[in-house]
Amino acid sequence: MTPGSGGGGPMKDCEYSQISTHSSSSPMESPHKKKKAACKRKWEVFPGRNKFFCNGRIMMARQTGVFYLTLVLIMVTSGLFFAFDCPYLSKHITPAIPAVGAVMFLFVMGTLLRTSFSDPGVLPRATPDEAADLERQIEIANGSSSGGYRPPPRTKEVVINGQTVKLKYCFTCKIFRPPRASHCSLCDNCVERFDHHCPWVGNCVGKRNYRFFYMFILSLSFLTVFIFAFVITHVIHRSQSTGFLTALKDSPASVLEAVVCFFSVWSIVGLSGFHTYLISSNQTTNEDIKGSWSNKRGKENYNPYSYGNIFTNCCSALCGPISPSLIDRRGFIQPDTPQPAAPSNGITMYGATQSQSNMAAATPLLQSEPSISSEELPLPGKTTIGAPCATLTLGQPTPPSSMPNLTSDTGLTDMIPLKEDLEGHQFLTPDEAPSPPGMLPIGSPVTHSRTMHVLNLASQDSLHEDSVRGLVKLSSV
Repeated sequence: MTPGSGGGGPMKDCEYSQISTHSSSSPMESPHKKKKAACKRKWEVFPGRNKFFCNGRIMMARQTGVFYLTLVLIMVTSGLFFAFDCPYLSKHITPAIPAVGAVMFLFVMGTLLRTSFSDPGVLPRATPDEAADLERQIEIANGSSSGGYRPPPRTKEVVINGQTVKLKYCFTCKIFRPPRASHCSLCDNCVERFDHHCPWVGNCVGKRNYRFFYMFILSLSFLTVFIFAFVITHVIHRSQSTGFLTALKDSPASVLEAVVCFFSVWSIVGLSGFHTYLISSNQTTNEDIKGSWSNKRGKENYNPYSYGNIFTNCCSALCGPISPSLIDRRGFIQPDTPQPAAPSNGITMYGATQSQSNMAAATPLLQSEPSISSEELPLPGKTTIGAPCATLTLGQPTPPSSMPNLTSDTGLTDMIPLKEDLEGHQFLTPDEAPSPPGMLPIGSPVTHSRTMHVLNLASQDSLHEDSVRGLVKLSSV
């Protein structure tokens, strides 16, 4: 298009699309879309591997198959007991047996659901700004602000009741974990006062649900012993009148209940006794397995969290206040705050948003690069040609400069080929291109596998323009 053309010419055919450089919603968006985006709750974008139900009120681990097995075993065993054993026991012994069994069953189910559906004490992950600030603090504290081959150490030491405790850095959550916290590999969360991940309840066991987990296994132990004892009582009481084999034939459900309870009671009672020991000494399963406060680590190694009294330790674990949830999973997502842009040296910072990095990768031609004209790079041994020439961008391939020395116009006219000779012309590939001008002395003979032709001025301008267009297309791809 020429400068003198009007506004209604080929300019109308050219359309330009504007590239959005904002990761968040633009100010021109409708209020309805903003309101819809603001109604999104935090559990919908929760980074951990958890499942949520009832609009975020129920929080569980992603692997819940064993939890359903626990429900089936408890409900089926208790249902058979209430359907086949309780009518006989309430009639021949006392009606209090089914009443006590019902209360224990409801307590077991309540503590199980409370343990499985609650937040165990998940610690929120650091925001990009907090993570970047923490990285700067680590570098300053370790004196390696310039960066080196090895990353700085990721531990901190705190003193709790005279005992030195190390705080480890979580590379997933980008935080220094508080004392007694650990990262669950199955749920992908840092849990405060992490005890263990229990597949039987389908959730982690931590600070906020440990007491319910302990009450669940303890009450389940009593319920299992209760059912097993009264099933045996039922069979023996019936066998006194009809015989043992006849009693087994008349109540086959009692046999099934007795078998399930017999194989379950040992593990459940043993687990309850183990956690009773942990509560009395104010330890977690994770600390006991690792031997964190074992005397083998040192003579002065002791548990700084123990109160020194069994009764006080039990009261602190079972009767203390429950801390509020830190993740606020039912809260609304706040509008995104502007993040600092990514640096130009190609290093990804924590503050750079994904949309900014994608925009920089998708628009390589938006960056301004210095250009240099062919008049600023005269070829050695070649007279300057006053014909107009387009500018070439640095870093793009340039035509070979080892041209024959042109000292006179006659030599140039003798080498100009005819127009029909250009049809079979073959250009040099990058592998066949000669060395740059500075690598060979002027006038030195250079041999090539193919002959290079010199075009006339009009053909050279046309060829140069086509080459520049091809380079722009290649760089845009």
